[in-house]
Amino acid sequence: MEFLEMARIFFLKCVCVVSLQLVERGTKLVLEQVVTTIAAVADTAEEKFVQFYDRVMPCLKYIVQHALTPELRMLRGKTIECVSLIGLAVGQEKFMQDASDVMQLLLKTQTEEESDLAEDDPQISYMISAWARMCKILGKEFEQYLPIVMGPVMKAASLKPEVALLDGEDMKSMQEDDAWQFVTLGDQQNFGIRTAGLEEKATACQMLVCYARELKDGFADYTEQVVKLMVPLLKFYFHDGVRVAATESLPFLLECAKIKGDDYLREMWAYICPELLKVVDTEPGNDVLSEHMHSLAKCIEVLGKGCLSAENMAELMKTLDKILKEHFERADTRQQKRKDADEDYDEEVEESLLDEDDEDVYILSKVSDLMHALFGTHKVDFFPYFEQLLPHFVKLLGTERPWSDRQWAICIFDDVIEFGGPAVIKYQEIFLRPLLQYLLDPQSEVRQAAAYGAGMLGQFGGTDFAQPCAEAVPLLMQIINAPDSRSPENINPTENAIAAVAKICKFNSSLLNLDEILPHWLSWLPVWEDEDEAPHIYSYLCDLIEANHPSVLGMNNANVPRIVGVIAEVFVRDVLDKDSEIRTRILNLVRHIQSNAELFNVCITQLNPEQQLALSTALNQ
Repeated sequence: MEFLEMARIFFLKCVCVVSLQLVERGTKLVLEQVVTTIAAVADTAEEKFVQFYDRVMPCLKYIVQHALTPELRMLRGKTIECVSLIGLAVGQEKFMQDASDVMQLLLKTQTEEESDLAEDDPQISYMISAWARMCKILGKEFEQYLPIVMGPVMKAASLKPEVALLDGEDMKSMQEDDAWQFVTLGDQQNFGIRTAGLEEKATACQMLVCYARELKDGFADYTEQVVKLMVPLLKFYFHDGVRVAATESLPFLLECAKIKGDDYLREMWAYICPELLKVVDTEPGNDVLSEHMHSLAKCIEVLGKGCLSAENMAELMKTLDKILKEHFERADTRQQKRKDADEDYDEEVEESLLDEDDEDVYILSKVSDLMHALFGTHKVDFFPYFEQLLPHFVKLLGTERPWSDRQWAICIFDDVIEFGGPAVIKYQEIFLRPLLQYLLDPQSEVRQAAAYGAGMLGQFGGTDFAQPCAEAVPLLMQIINAPDSRSPENINPTENAIAAVAKICKFNSSLLNLDEILPHWLSWLPVWEDEDEAPHIYSYLCDLIEANHPSVLGMNNANVPRIVGVIAEVFVRDVLDKDSEIRTRILNLVRHIQSNAELFNVCITQLNPEQQLALSTALNQ
């Protein structure tokens, strides 16, 4: 074990031992601080906290059970938080021994003592957060508690803060009052909002997101009341966290509501859609705008083709056109500021400009998310709408643009290829040369996007793209064979390139000599970093072995030990899902090799102990 890991575990032990002594003998203030420390340790240590669990949990349960007087409410609230964080850290299997007791303590607090909980009782916010963590731990078993927990959460999420419309003089006089914060909308509209309860409101909204995400159709009966709360909060400009939670909830609520039937789902979407489209157009904060765009993309993916009417689609294209124009305008403005730098231009100014760059790149990534959702659901039927925005994407592809512009432009054309199929040939004059050129771009993110696109061209482009696919292979090999191709910053483009070669060889190899390429391809394995691309790679490996391809198996099965070594490393790295079809295929191939005892023994002797153990475990599961 590495020294730093040993030191970290030693530190955790010291903290826990000291903390436990204080829990057992400390004063109220000390206990509050210690409980907070234990919660932080559990949150950091995660599953490593298991070794302290059996001593810590009884102490914490005792506090929750007996700290009932008014002066101990903060301590009790923090302890409730600590218990739920420990439950998340150690996992369901360990926590289940105490889950029932903890739930009963929380239920008792909420039911028997509810009439005694004042509006500002600190236990309320801690309990709302604790319920959400318990939901994550218990999963579907948490559904039975929803009738009890939803009341306080909805009450906190529905809080209507005190708001005042102010003129300039009022603003000046109240500026020093910490109990108020101020928002200016438009030129002259100044609003003051009393901040009490705002954080609790945001927390409660986020907890509703958690319930919808974790419980799915188990939350269906609450979708109507929650969506009627959340949609108006898309314009709650007094707190970004509230708007973010509101927009994040919408695709989860739609997913929950599917069990209610198509009519119910259509009615809910009819309520959501116009408001969500409107805030994508009007949201003043870039951080929140990106969340609205992501939410809209996810809603489209949940509902599928036809969820946007022609009017909705026209409105969205108009908004995206505006967003992309503003992207170029802001980039030009920043570039001009850099050119016009004077004596006031310093590191702080440049840092601010870089932050603006990052914001714009993130927004651009959300444009890509929306294109992905629209192409994924509408396929070639989206082409006419896409063409309204095409000049912007052509501009983003330009070699003079920042690398992030080129990266996201390539990502968008990757989707055009993947979901447009052979019909994408109508755009080949636009994307084909840049796609091949950017395979050797200095920036790894651009190379990764281009390599993925090359794979999509092989898999979905059809025979018209056989020549470009053949041209792509030596360029992909340059990525893979570069001296630093496996370094952390280059591993993702490298594995995407390996996957792209596999897809071209499998689907579009008419102009390739596979006997020449496949031995190289086998030498590049194993891969384990990119979980999305690994299944494509190992599926193709299975295809080749099952077909007894001589370029892979080698003369007299000479490559079989090498192949078994690759497979063993797949299990060491836990690359494939336990239930995946490809994992089953791989194990069946190993069992077939195992039937030849002499050959299998040769293979096993070439594995290191870790690989031997991983392979043996996988075979015996």
